[in-house]
Amino acid sequence: MADKADRNDQEQFPWHLGVFDAHCHPTDTMSSIRSIPDMKARFLTTFSTRAEDQTLVAQVADELGVKDSHVAIDTPKEEQCVIPGFGWHPWFSHQLYDDTSGSPDIPEEKDTTKHKREHYQAVLVPMPDEEDFLESLPVPRPLSTQIEQTRSLLTKYPLALVGEIGLDKSFRLPAAWSAANDNVRDPELTPGGRDGRRLTPYRVSMEHQKKVLQRQLNLAGEMQRAVSVHGVQAHGVVFEALQETWKGYEKEVTSKRTRKRRGSVPEAHMQEQESQEREDGAAEDASRTTTGTATVEHKGRSSKPLPYPPRICLHSYSGPQEGLKQYLNPAIPADIFFSFSSVINFSNSNAAKVQEVIRSVPDDRILVESDLHCAGDRMDGYLEDITRLVCQAKGWPLEDGVRQLGRNWQRFIFGK
Repeated sequence: MADKADRNDQEQFPWHLGVFDAHCHPTDTMSSIRSIPDMKARFLTTFSTRAEDQTLVAQVADELGVKDSHVAIDTPKEEQCVIPGFGWHPWFSHQLYDDTSGSPDIPEEKDTTKHKREHYQAVLVPMPDEEDFLESLPVPRPLSTQIEQTRSLLTKYPLALVGEIGLDKSFRLPAAWSAANDNVRDPELTPGGRDGRRLTPYRVSMEHQKKVLQRQLNLAGEMQRAVSVHGVQAHGVVFEALQETWKGYEKEVTSKRTRKRRGSVPEAHMQEQESQEREDGAAEDASRTTTGTATVEHKGRSSKPLPYPPRICLHSYSGPQEGLKQYLNPAIPADIFFSFSSVINFSNSNAAKVQEVIRSVPDDRILVESDLHCAGDRMDGYLEDITRLVCQAKGWPLEDGVRQLGRNWQRFIFGK
């Protein structure tokens, strides 16, 4: 990753064309929010992750959020420079208990201490039995309540995305808070994170993570919002979870051989046109909304919400090159994007492999991000670094690449 001195020796960076952060977390450092209007980046896509930052992202959206999808991407920032995202990160998925699978909510009069212990022993592996650790965990909240809170926020902010959501096999929970942690905790950071604590052996079971992810994906489909998906050491499971949402809604893909068998060229063209008209009609049905809910109309049946998001970004994509093929299957009804960050993708010795992956991503499906917890000059620097790296891997002239990435971001966020 280039440092500031290196950047000064390179071709001047075309900030004036508009640079867009597809994924960041500036609400982790609320004191940095005031610097956003002065940043060189044009738009920040700002995501929540846990209980402590949902209202913070909403607060920033009230102050700096984009109000109109028609806002020009190459105009001065003024006060519209943030797109909010609301979701529950897999690192905090254990704090939700599943009451959406037919089991009733836990009554308030029930022994919450007992329920809390039973819940965490059911969703964490290996099963914890340390009393101090179990006592330090928050009282779990119903998944249905969290989904309704997210729905309310998506309704209030019509351009908001769902995220950050996903699956993570490697994450381990931090240990219980101790007095010693008071000396290492950064008071500038929003509570709820690791805060310098040692890691325990406990992980959130993949089964539980998938339940939390699935409900959020379904909500994004219902509300027709794009999603930002986290996946660490779980690339196959992430694809399977996403695939499950669009099962039965795949596009009909006609092979070249089949088209040749249709007969004459005019007949083939006529059939192609009829097929396209059917697809256009289905897309029009999918775009019909009632109080923000997308539906598909089936003959003889009442309409029902779509279960899959229209656009999906695999943020800081770290999967293998061969894994791209499954996501680029033309039968998938959602548009899949891949974003990259210097801090995640180029932080180790795998830079050459990452460059190969970037070269294999279609030009119109690639995004850049900082994935940083603090707004300001450092975030701008991370965005410049990853933009240069992507343009280098793609063989794009810098200005052409910045324009292409801007178009991609606009399509991912606004669907156009």
